[in-house]
Amino acid sequence: MGPLSGIKVVEMAGLAPSPYCGMILADFGANVVVVDRLERDMQAISNLMSRNPLDRGKRSVRIDLKTNDWIGIIKRMIQLSDVFVDPYRPGVMEKLGLGPDAASRLNPRLIYARLTGWGQNGPYASMAGHDINYIALSGALSLFRNKGEKPLPPCNILGDFAGGGMLCTMGILLALVERSRSGKGQIIDAAMLDGAANLSTLFWGLLANRLMDLEIGTNMLDSGAPYYQTYETSDQKFVAVGAIEDKFYDELLKGLNVDPYGLPQQYDQTKWPEMKKVFTEVFKTKTRDEWVAIFDGTDACVAPVLELDEAAEHAHNSERNVFIKLGGVLQPAPAPRLSRSPGRAERLAKPKGSETQELLRELGFSSEDIRALSRKNVVE
Repeated sequence: MGPLSGIKVVEMAGLAPSPYCGMILADFGANVVVVDRLERDMQAISNLMSRNPLDRGKRSVRIDLKTNDWIGIIKRMIQLSDVFVDPYRPGVMEKLGLGPDAASRLNPRLIYARLTGWGQNGPYASMAGHDINYIALSGALSLFRNKGEKPLPPCNILGDFAGGGMLCTMGILLALVERSRSGKGQIIDAAMLDGAANLSTLFWGLLANRLMDLEIGTNMLDSGAPYYQTYETSDQKFVAVGAIEDKFYDELLKGLNVDPYGLPQQYDQTKWPEMKKVFTEVFKTKTRDEWVAIFDGTDACVAPVLELDEAAEHAHNSERNVFIKLGGVLQPAPAPRLSRSPGRAERLAKPKGSETQELLRELGFSSEDIRALSRKNVVE
């Protein structure tokens, strides 16, 4: 049994961060039910992936939220659940009659997780946005660029998934721990803006202590240093170098067969551009895999930059089962690893809504009730 076995979660259908949050909870044993819209109302982007790894381990119902009868179904779900995940803009659930105040009256033990981009208050709260916008306002996006170049968003990993879904999951787990003492639920305001800012805490400390400056691309961790950098190899692939400490840097130079006395001092920032040119030329003399063979087993902090279709085949990832294949879809395995109650991803989700009748019966609806709801197109 997973550590969250017995925890019931209602996940209102959303994109990216909220399904990721629900996936983590499901991986570790929670009973997660996705409340989705009717298929005819779905936007094209929501149907792009018929085998979406984010839906693994979940069940789903399709309900028409435009009717008057749907609210009775959701109320019953709330009464019987531990967690409610709301991915909509502030005020949407209130307009539907199921904001956190109404939900807590139905179930005082309910943990009501509100996952948004900008947060529940502030001048931007009601505005639309995406990952790139949230991490821009947090200051984090400014860190992702080479000197003199424009910021390059790290896909939507930082805002949607790390700053949004992951921190929302942490909030839910914290609230579950607190509820075990108080017996009361609470509201979680999980904003991707807040999360992205929180994840960049180190750099605020570096800036305050004058260990970095705002000319991004010239500092140690933002592509300025020659020893914390990616380099192209002779086969147009790449390696990642992170040889910060002296002893690791020595191993790097040894593997590159570069005479340390022919180079400027490692931490001489004014010489970093010159040193990067040297390393760039050397790395281009061999293929990526040739460099891997040289550095594997050493402390030079050199690793291959693997493409998505290569990562699962690497010996280290393979031995640790970092990736799994579920329903024919290669995907990352549950993480982190627990010794007694590890996460499990053993079931790809069925087509959305295919468990509607099953779940309605679990909620106490009779066969006659279900037929009536189907006739009125309340459920699908």
